[in-house]
Amino acid sequence: MRCTAVFNTENNRGENMENKVYDLAVLGHYTKDTIKINNVTKHVDGGAVNYGAHMAARLGLKVAAITRLAAEDNHTVRQLEKAGVEVYVTHTPQSTTLVLEYPTNNLDRRIIHFQSSAGPFTVDEVKDINSRVFAIGPSIRGEVPLEVVEKIREKDTMISLDVQGYVRVVENNILVDREWPDIKKYLALVDVLKTDAVEAQGLTGETDIRRAARILAGFGPKEVVLTHRKGILVYDGRTYYEAVFYPKQLVGRSGRGDTVISTYMARRLHNAPREALNWAAAAASLKMEAEGPFKGSKEEIEDLLARKYK
Repeated sequence: MRCTAVFNTENNRGENMENKVYDLAVLGHYTKDTIKINNVTKHVDGGAVNYGAHMAARLGLKVAAITRLAAEDNHTVRQLEKAGVEVYVTHTPQSTTLVLEYPTNNLDRRIIHFQSSAGPFTVDEVKDINSRVFAIGPSIRGEVPLEVVEKIREKDTMISLDVQGYVRVVENNILVDREWPDIKKYLALVDVLKTDAVEAQGLTGETDIRRAARILAGFGPKEVVLTHRKGILVYDGRTYYEAVFYPKQLVGRSGRGDTVISTYMARRLHNAPREALNWAAAAASLKMEAEGPFKGSKEEIEDLLARKYK
């Protein structure tokens, strides 16, 4: 596994950056998560930047993580560094802190309580970073403003964007999904849209995931990656592709979508949607067998691919 140094935005921004190009850069808040399920409470490190960057590094990519967090949570930065990720961190007074409550055994139903935010990203935090792929994964509306996405669009890169960070808003300290007023402005800028079935229905009014994906593609993305309880649907504007999950046990539901999109984008660098989809489904299946980011190997994913995704 590649080992690299941690870059702190307060100290090293702009140092020898003009010739540095990553395979995949993940942009999003680290989230300090408390998970409550089956009368058990656990504290875990979350956020798309955490799950996604770890996954891409396990696939052997040159990975950057761009995040915001409190200095007291720097253990996450050290873990990413150990995994081979170069981290660009802006320290903030507090990290984004969430409580994820699962009231039933249906792990697609959860109540997310909001406690604090690390604040919005700025153009300065992304302007000097170059990557073949940018995976944008905010947790809550306002974390990644339009001007930041516009700055990334100026680069020679492929962009994925996660719907959840734009439909989620805070009401009475609970995260709820609401209409996305600027959806057309954002989706005109991205190549791949990540959503789940619930979010897609909220945005389109369609319960049929194929129809919902087609409507969302009409806003501009070349591809739509839609996760649901049983698996993943990909629509590339012409063809629908589907794959199911095969976890031996369902323990680590949190981070499923982040694992899916980072794997999909990593494989899309060299592969067609079908193969990228199969890799994403296999990686997410293995990730869901344990809490936290994927800690397995590329070879384990290849083994599951050979057994279940021929």
